Amino acid sequence: MATQWLGSKCSTATIALAIAAALSASTAISLYFWRRKCRGLESKIRELQKSLKSSSEKCGAERQGRIRAQQAMRKALAYPKSDNLELSSYPMAPIGVIQSCFSTRNGTPRQPLLVPLARACLVFDPTRVPPASLEGLGEYSHCWIIYVFHLNTDLEKLWKEPSKSKFKAKVRVPRLKGGRMGVFATRSPHRPCPIGLTVAKVEAVEENMVLLSGVDLVDGTPVVDVKPYLPYCDAIKGATVPKWVMEDNLLEVASVSFSEGFPSILADCWVRMGKKSLYASPEEFQSLIKQVLSWDIRSPSQRNRPYDSHVEIRNGKASVSDSDSHRDEEASTPTSDQASLSFGGIIYHLNLEGLDVSYRINCDGDVIVEKVTISPDIPNSHRNRCNSSSWIDKSR
Repeated sequence: MATQWLGSKCSTATIALAIAAALSASTAISLYFWRRKCRGLESKIRELQKSLKSSSEKCGAERQGRIRAQQAMRKALAYPKSDNLELSSYPMAPIGVIQSCFSTRNGTPRQPLLVPLARACLVFDPTRVPPASLEGLGEYSHCWIIYVFHLNTDLEKLWKEPSKSKFKAKVRVPRLKGGRMGVFATRSPHRPCPIGLTVAKVEAVEENMVLLSGVDLVDGTPVVDVKPYLPYCDAIKGATVPKWVMEDNLLEVASVSFSEGFPSILADCWVRMGKKSLYASPEEFQSLIKQVLSWDIRSPSQRNRPYDSHVEIRNGKASVSDSDSHRDEEASTPTSDQASLSFGGIIYHLNLEGLDVSYRINCDGDVIVEKVTISPDIPNSHRNRCNSSSWIDKSR
């Protein structure tokens, strides 16, 4: 029995040793393959690190190259050579266009916010300005608009060399009764770079359009940038201006009145035009006319004309009035739709949204608005403009 028991014990021990040996061998084999795998991963990691370092060095060299190129370009733009003037051009193009109530330059306010009812729709080019660019602009009450004086009659001169451009260093100033002042002391549109800056009230923002009010922009004005108005830094307390700038009374008129039949004529034109408008009704449009003509929109040379001159001023150009041959008849029998000679014989014209408004002004500064017609000189673009009547209701 003892011998049999010892034999059983030895067999069990042998089996245990065999299992232990097998486990040890298996562990050694696993460890071998694990170490081999680790060595392979380490090799791949080293290769990746080497590749990343090479890519970083290459990117760094490219970045340094771009920086040097940009520095050289900025230097060339800031200090162009006299024989290579085209390098002084910057990559700029209009991002939008103004659809304004002012059809022509004549009558467009000389400064912003003087005519609160003066409205315009800024339509952005969707290929250059995504709608997301306008997010947040509607939270501001006003914005700055940077634009181009595209209707300047001397634009072609600015493309010439400075010695041949015949640029005028001084311009006539309306508040100085035609007196001259250095161009940079004025807001004249005739500048070395025909860039304008204005501020307007933001009425509404929708998709790629912004409805503005208080504008001094003519229809078709190209816009190059828009920035929000910030009162804490844009409104400067204690800012001073020359005395002649404050003499606003030189450009104010005494009164504005309308002929007896003007409202009905305007209502008829309103129906016949059948157009989309920046205004909701003929009555609101008549209020716009009154606000515009509350300021003397005539040029200094027009204001110096004798009041008994029988001429007609249309788009800033003078011509003999059709009523000149009937001067005596008009003087003896004035009607409600015709100004008497106390208002002078000069007929002025104001174009708003394709409507031609004729008026006269006497030596005391009283304005009489006589009639309104559909202007034949204004393109039909005013009849296919953005309809802002729904915006106007929202902004009120």
